[in-house]
Amino acid sequence: MAKVTYIEAGGVEHRVDVASGRSVMEGAKRYTVPGIDGDCGGACACATCHVYVEDGWFERLPQMEDLEHEMLDFAFDVRPNSRLACQIKIDDSLDGLIVRAPARQY
Repeated sequence: MAKVTYIEAGGVEHRVDVASGRSVMEGAKRYTVPGIDGDCGGACACATCHVYVEDGWFERLPQMEDLEHEMLDFAFDVRPNSRLACQIKIDDSLDGLIVRAPARQY
């Protein structure tokens, strides 16, 4: 279990527990965090769970796979710290993770 802080585009924070083995997207959906849609259900097929990973956390995540990198081409306002929340799996090392939702999802 890890605490994950989701920050909406407008600045509202949601700090929740996400079970190990679940994705950051699944945590957002479970707690109805606005701004992280996850339309494909976590299949890395839509980019509607695009998030910005806060400084200090991005480097601690596993490398991005080619499919995730390609799907980010369909996301809004991609930045160097962009990831798809469905591809970030929670484990104890991610306790305290902070992600921000973009202004909109496509």
